[in-house]
Formats: sequence, C-alpha cells, structure tokens
Amino acid sequence: MYGARVLFDGVARARVALSQGDVLAAYDDAMVALEADPDDLDAHFVAALALARSGAVERARSAADELVQCVDAAIDASPALREDAAALVARLAKDEALATRGTARRQRLGAAADLYERVADRYGRYYSCINAATLRLLAGDVARAKRLAARARDAVAADRDESEHDDYWREATDAEAALILGDVDGARRALAVAARMVGGDDAARAVTRRQLRLVCEATGAPVDVLDPLAAPLVLYYSGHLIDPSRPIERFPAAMEPTIGQQIRAYIANRRIGVAYGSLASGADILTAEALTAVDVPFHVVLPFDVDQFEEVSVAPAGPGWSERFHACLAKAASVTQASDSLMDDDDLFGYAARIAMGHALNHAAFLDAPAEQLAIWDGRPGSGVAGTAHDVGIWNAAGRNTHVISLPAASGDEPSDEAAPRMSTRRIGAILFTDLRGYSRLRDEQISTYVRDVFTQLAAVVAASGERLLWSNTWGDAIAAVFSDVVAAAECALGLHEKLAAIDLARLGLPADLDLRIGAHAGPVMAIADPVTGHGAYWGRELTRAARIEPRTPEGQVYVTDAFAALLALEPSAPFATEYVGKITTAKDFETIRMYRLYRRENAERVVAGLTSLCTPAAKQHSS
Repeated sequence: MYGARVLFDGVARARVALSQGDVLAAYDDAMVALEADPDDLDAHFVAALALARSGAVERARSAADELVQCVDAAIDASPALREDAAALVARLAKDEALATRGTARRQRLGAAADLYERVADRYGRYYSCINAATLRLLAGDVARAKRLAARARDAVAADRDESEHDDYWREATDAEAALILGDVDGARRALAVAARMVGGDDAARAVTRRQLRLVCEATGAPVDVLDPLAAPLVLYYSGHLIDPSRPIERFPAAMEPTIGQQIRAYIANRRIGVAYGSLASGADILTAEALTAVDVPFHVVLPFDVDQFEEVSVAPAGPGWSERFHACLAKAASVTQASDSLMDDDDLFGYAARIAMGHALNHAAFLDAPAEQLAIWDGRPGSGVAGTAHDVGIWNAAGRNTHVISLPAASGDEPSDEAAPRMSTRRIGAILFTDLRGYSRLRDEQISTYVRDVFTQLAAVVAASGERLLWSNTWGDAIAAVFSDVVAAAECALGLHEKLAAIDLARLGLPADLDLRIGAHAGPVMAIADPVTGHGAYWGRELTRAARIEPRTPEGQVYVTDAFAALLALEPSAPFATEYVGKITTAKDFETIRMYRLYRRENAERVVAGLTSLCTPAAKQHSS
C-alpha cells in the first residue's frame, strides 16, 4: 500500500510538473515511478510525453514504441491510454515532419496525418482527428483538411452534450477546427472559453499556441486570435546590492522603500509566471520578497555555497538582511549552487548570473513565452565580468528586453560593482573530455595508421578553434580541452564526431566500430603551470566534473551539463541546441546531475513553430 502511494505521488508530481512546463522534473518523477513499478503504464506515458515536449525526439520515439508494446500487451489498459499511446507515435512523426525542410516536408506531413487519421478512425475522438486535419492543411490538402476539421467539430459538440465537465483541450480543438474552416470569430469565442479553463497549465497554452500559429500562417487568419492564450512572462531579475562598507555605494540603504515600491509596481503591472535570479542584499532580496507576496515562483542561482554567499553578499548590508535572505531561500522554488568553490571572485558571480539567465531563456522557449530582465541599476558600467551592467549587456546581446528601475549614479571615479572585491587567476571555461571506444584493441602495427590517418584529423578539428582553444592535452585515446566559450566547445565536440564518421576505418584496416564519447561542461577553471610537463595547464574541480561525464555518454553522442546548456541558451545565433536526457550518475559516483544531448540545429531542428518572433525581439530598454 505504501509503495502504491509513492508510485501514485510520483506520477501525479510528474503531471503537475508537465502542466507547469518543467519537463525535466516531469521526466525525472516519471522515471522514479517506473523504478518502483516498471509496469506502470501511466508513468511510461508521462515519461515519453515529457521527452516529446522537451524536443528529445529520438529518445521519445524509443519510449513511445516501448509504451505501445506495453499497452498492447496489457489486458487492463484503458481505451484513453491506448489512444494516447498511438497518438504519441503520430505526434513524434508530426514533429519530425514539421522540422523537415525542402521537398520531403509535404510527404512527411502526409505520413504523419495518416497515422493520426488511423487513430481517429479507431477511437472516434476529436484529438487525433484535429491533428490529422492540421497536418493535411500544412501538406496542402485543404479540402481533406476541412472535412476532418468539420468531423472534429462534430465530435467536440457531441462531447459537450455528453459531458458536464469543462475540458480545455475540447475548446482548443474547437478553435483549431474553426480556424481551418475559416471561422475566425468562432475560433476567438472558443479560445476565450479555453483560456478560462486552462488555469495554470502554461505548457498546455504553449502547445496550443504553437499549433494554432501554424494554422494561422497557413490560412491567413490573424495571429492575434491567439491572444487569450498568451503565456505569462518569464523574468530574470538583477540589480545593485546594499553594502554601506563599499567605497562607492550604488544602492543607498535610504532608497530601499522607494525602490521596493517601484519593484512591487513593476510586478503588479506584469503577468509573471516564473522568475530567476540571485539573492544578494538590496535589489535581489527586494525582488524575491515582492514575488513571494504575489505567489510567483522564483528560482535562485548562487555562485557558491549559501554560507559564503551570505558572508560576502548579504551580511555587509547590516542588521536584518541575513534573516530576510534565509526567509527567501526557504520560499524559493529551487536553489542552484553554480560552483563548489570556496573562493569568491567576479568570474563566479558573472557565471552564476549567466546560468540564471540561460535557465530563464530555456524556460521561456519551452513555454512559448516572452522573457524580460528587471534591472535595478544606476546606469554606470561595471567590472565587465559581473554585476548589473554585465547582466544587462549579456541579456541585451541575447536579443531580450530590459526594464530598468533607475538608481542615482553614485559619485566617484572608479566604477565599483556588486560582485566580490577579490580577483583570482581563474576564468570561466568550456571543458571537453573525449574517449575513443575500441582504442585498447588496436595492435601495435595499427597504431601508426591510427595516428596518421585518424588522430591527426581529430587534432586538426581541435586546433581549428584557434585562440578560443585555451588548452588541450591527449593520452592517445582521449582528448581534454578547455575553450573560451561554449560555442567553440560545441563546434569542436560535434566536429570531432563528424570527422570520425567521415573516415573509412575499415579501408584503413582499423576496427570499424571505433567511436567517440564526448562530455562537456562549463565552469571556473584555474590556469596553473604543470610541474611535470613545464607547460601551462588548467586545473580545478570543474575539470574533474567534466571528466566524470564522458564515461556515461553513449558512443557517437555529446552530453553536456545543465550549466553548459544554460550558457548556450545565451547564444541565439549559434547553430547548436540541447535536449534533456535525464538525471545521470556520473563515473565513480561523483554526483547525479541533469544532462543534455548536444546537436546541430540544421541536422536535428526541433519544432518551435513561430517561436523566433518571440525569442529574438530587438533589444531595447525601458526606464522608470
């Protein structure tokens, strides 16, 4: 009985997480439930759906195929679950079709529509029918699309007559069918009803908006018909801290009431769904308190451990601030410690800020939501590697809007900043570790061929990074490297796989199954000369962390950490993206962390239909 309660709670938590747009938590909770009961079909479905919503198409397809097999073998599987499983397979085909460009797109859209139609014919429900209708529309078969839309609308009407319960998806289906049939006013009415039913399920809003935006583009219907389902804002907040001990006080303590009121007014005038930031005295804590007052969840990213952060960035503000800090910590939706370091410096503050920004942007992308920065700022430049000016620059460089609550510019010649006062020899680097599976099977007579025709080409890929390659080393079957940024590391990692795949190993007389495992991470690294080689090298715990990732990476893949994925989100023009693969315990039981697969956008483009217009508006600032 207790085990069943734990299992139910796990699936229930997973469904709640899905509704909140946290597909990572949803997948993890579903997998915990499956560990307790591998035969639980609901947990199988939620796990597969979470993968599909995250964009992890390959893994979702495998999970969906397994789900269908389990459902077919189960005697007690409900008709609804059987339909959901079959429709999930069709959904993945739809995702692949929508991601296709060129002449093959229409054929794949039609094939996905066939899958949905078969499900609709078998179960007679509107969900699969309307998806088939939209895919026919996008494939250019307008007449068939309208017939299917009319059929879906009839099923919706019948369901309304039979059911006394509200159903968001029913009303969303009615709106989609109306748009296909050219009934824009009917779509507006249906979406107004749907918006009242959806509640806090922001993920459902996102799924509906993406699909209906495609229909609007295909039919010429005005996109503002989707306004009732507008997603709430994702906020990143930052600002100066209160610290009377600083030579230049950028946030005078006397201004706390005024700034606090302006923060509350800003939040009151926006529909904020979730927020990300830190918890230093002054702007951060004031914002967290204001968010808490209106029940907006906020996620905290600290540069290092709580006690050290309190000592450096909270306690100097004076009496009461430490208590407020711990009260906010207790109410945070999550607290992430960006580094294990016990050394504080500007780079760690900037690193933590960029991780929080990346998390905010990834969350906004998934929810099809706008993202904005709130900066409590005096407008003056900072150190360049951390602080409010740094955050504003990074955020705007990613093409996002900033709302500034202005502080008066402090007098003084030196632009002090709110990061820690000490600097070190460290920097934030992107770290790569590779290993060649099968190398140990090479015979001595094969080594020279391997070095000349394989490893030399791999070395050229690494060297192509130029000045962005800070350091590299090798042990023959492995390469370790540190880069100045995640984009350079991503290009090198995927380039290594592509180069190896292009080599005809069998022709060279080498094992044809030689393949690379590559793990990547981003974090603080220290430049210290190697006393053995006499050359410069990079050291630190984050290199150890990266080294422990590679052995858990499947051959032919690049796995990256949560930090790497977050920093990559701040590079909107980079041709790379990541997809979640779950929590993985790294080698030697070093830690259990969230991991992502790295891929090229042009080779595995994921469906984020119409999202570009929301994700990359012209950067601008608004002051109050």
